[in-house]
Amino acid sequence: MAASDAREPLPQFPRDFLWGVSTSAHQIEGAVDERGPSVWDAFTAVSGRVKDGTTAAVACDHYHRYREDVALVGELGAGAYRFSVSWPRVLPGGSGEVNTAGLDFYDRLVDELCAAGVSPVPTLFHWDTPLALDGEGERESGGGWLRRDTAERFAEYAAVVAGRIGDRAKKWITLNEPAEHTLLGHALGQHAPGKQLMFDALPVAHHQLLAHGLAVRALRAAGVTDIGIANSHGPTWPASASPEDVQAADFYDVLLNRLFADPLILGRYPDFIGQLLSATTGDVEADLKVITEPIDWYGINFYQPTKVGAPLPAAAGPTEFSGLTLPPELPFSVREIEGRAVTDFGWPVVPESLTELLTGFRDRYGDRLPPLVITENGCSYEGLDDQRRIDYLDGHVRAVHQALAEGVDVRGYFVWSLMDNFEWAEGYRQRFGLVHVDYETLERTPKASYAWLREALRAQRA
Repeated sequence: MAASDAREPLPQFPRDFLWGVSTSAHQIEGAVDERGPSVWDAFTAVSGRVKDGTTAAVACDHYHRYREDVALVGELGAGAYRFSVSWPRVLPGGSGEVNTAGLDFYDRLVDELCAAGVSPVPTLFHWDTPLALDGEGERESGGGWLRRDTAERFAEYAAVVAGRIGDRAKKWITLNEPAEHTLLGHALGQHAPGKQLMFDALPVAHHQLLAHGLAVRALRAAGVTDIGIANSHGPTWPASASPEDVQAADFYDVLLNRLFADPLILGRYPDFIGQLLSATTGDVEADLKVITEPIDWYGINFYQPTKVGAPLPAAAGPTEFSGLTLPPELPFSVREIEGRAVTDFGWPVVPESLTELLTGFRDRYGDRLPPLVITENGCSYEGLDDQRRIDYLDGHVRAVHQALAEGVDVRGYFVWSLMDNFEWAEGYRQRFGLVHVDYETLERTPKASYAWLREALRAQRA
């Protein structure tokens, strides 16, 4: 008997619990010549930016093969498919003239999902800012999300998309992981648009959150009634009980967790963040009234906890973390979590830390916390017989159930990802998919984890 057959069945979740899979436009769609350029197109055109030297010009060619991919979602038995809409495919210039062919694609995709009995869950922004809004891309320090009016352009874009597919797509996500887009794309320069502004990147965080609030208003005006956001979060563990390590961990926690959750849920920034923003972005208090537009649920993308300590001696040089190079001048250092298996990305596998995160959110935010949805959770492993992915997903689904048992209101769980895809600065070196993609032939082959999840979802419906 296979190990996956021998394990205990997953515990039963509520009947209305939403099970889904996630993807993003730039990572799977391809068809680069049939949309406007994004900051990621400019970023990947620079030699050395992507570790395997690839681009997403073709990716999985989902733009032309979406029917095949929707069939895979339907056969899996997932109740929902979370996809992102490419802003430059809909509005190649970031605003103004609409690319009708781009909107038509999402119209067809949504129709195909509905015909397959799968709920469409569009995400309006997954990092692919139209290059036209970014000025000179990575060479220009003042364009894109550093500009306040990008938030206004985003709300206009949200209205265009909702006007076309809002009659069938009922559950919407405004932004995906503004933390990563701020820190990796604008502070450290290791993602598009490649800016290295360090703490001068803080306005990017604020303008994305403002864009979220403006988009919520635009979606409500278009008749959308089920709106959330997908923020990345994880527990932060101090490397020791020393005051220096605890202080460094608290600082990291503010940057990766509270900077993006507190304004949305509590209507305020952590103290020193608010002070810094007030000096650079104008009337923060007025903007917070927009940022705190009520949402119907709060999405969490979860992959791992992080152990953080005081900065290491300068002689130690840069450190590596999750495929990134962290400069030594940061006021913290990321440490190894010892004694844990790791994914092919080097991320520690700690399922119980997801329960810790969810109960921690409940304890921190109390009755201000909306219902939660796990909008991404997954892992990178090679191979079609991906038992380690099965183990990972099994453990994390059980961790969500434990949070439910402890009184946390969790309404859904989405696996990242439906299929292998372009993994940003890693190129095609990391495989997160339930479905294997041969990047030469584009053939899709379901992995063992796909079969495991299909059976698990059938058992949930029994």
